[in-house]
Amino acid sequence: MTRDELKGKIQTVLGPIAPEALGRTLMHEHVLCDIRPPTTRGDNDLGPEITLENVWQINHGHGLKRAGRKYMLDLEDIATREVRMMKHDGGDAIVELTCGGLSPDPKGLQRIAAGTGVHLIMGCGYYVNDYQDPKNQGRTVDDFAAEMTGQILDGAWGTDVRAGMIGEIGCTSPWTDTEKRVMQAALIAAAETGAAINVHPGRDPDQPQEVADFIKAAGHSTERVVISHIDRTIFDEERLLKLADSGVTIEFDLFGQEASYYGLSDIDMPNDATRLKLIRALISHGHLDRVVISHDICYRTRLASFGGHGYGHIFRNVVPMMKKRGYSEAEIDAILVHTPRRLLTFV
Repeated sequence: MTRDELKGKIQTVLGPIAPEALGRTLMHEHVLCDIRPPTTRGDNDLGPEITLENVWQINHGHGLKRAGRKYMLDLEDIATREVRMMKHDGGDAIVELTCGGLSPDPKGLQRIAAGTGVHLIMGCGYYVNDYQDPKNQGRTVDDFAAEMTGQILDGAWGTDVRAGMIGEIGCTSPWTDTEKRVMQAALIAAAETGAAINVHPGRDPDQPQEVADFIKAAGHSTERVVISHIDRTIFDEERLLKLADSGVTIEFDLFGQEASYYGLSDIDMPNDATRLKLIRALISHGHLDRVVISHDICYRTRLASFGGHGYGHIFRNVVPMMKKRGYSEAEIDAILVHTPRRLLTFV
């Protein structure tokens, strides 16, 4: 595949499609993934099977010493069923951002896409520092960039399945040197292929802006850069609007997480209604075309099969909530169809 062949198309795991074929899209999910910390993957004690009796306790993070299987999305038959359920609820496409360090499975994604009729767009690149192969510490920017370019034009992770987006590119706070090199490489690969970039920012309210400023300082446009996980990172309108003014796309991707508890940092997680209020603030300041949404499902316990909301939650529950809160059909379509279509179309 050449850049000229990709230009004006969206690349799914089953091949390129016309942009108008892309309907309502979740911009940040994991379908097949292993998000266990690498240091724990050799431990065969995965804890109890997930049941109705323990799923709340597993999600809340207290009382169970082992819950490793929670972090493994490795059951392809269940993944296929869950994606099919999303389609029934009104979803058409999923951007699957399981990248280096998270056990990507391109062939598995192909089988799921073929078995469900849902467009799956695969990410590429590398997750945060602690999940990367130690060999990456010594790699150059050009080496990373060549790899990402190849993942888009030729195939990723030893397969002929080609990525359709770069990311999620992992950052921590403070930002490590290796992560910065990966980000620089992602910018080069984006320039060489015409792909968009998704960024996983560190858990500090100022890090998304640091990433946006880094991209601008490197001489690259922010127009095709998505900053993920804003709903666990930025909680005030001033920071949020400044970030949107920098030109990046703001991604609220933890829809369905309705409890204030968040085990990865000391925050009060917002609920879906609060997410919609922050999105309304962005729209009111002229940033309708810089908002996308998703669930970022990366735990079994968020799947419907294990007591969670599943990939259909936004279409089944959030869209009706948006309508009740005064969102117009045009605004909903912008967030779920038109902005994803713009970002995923190669330029």
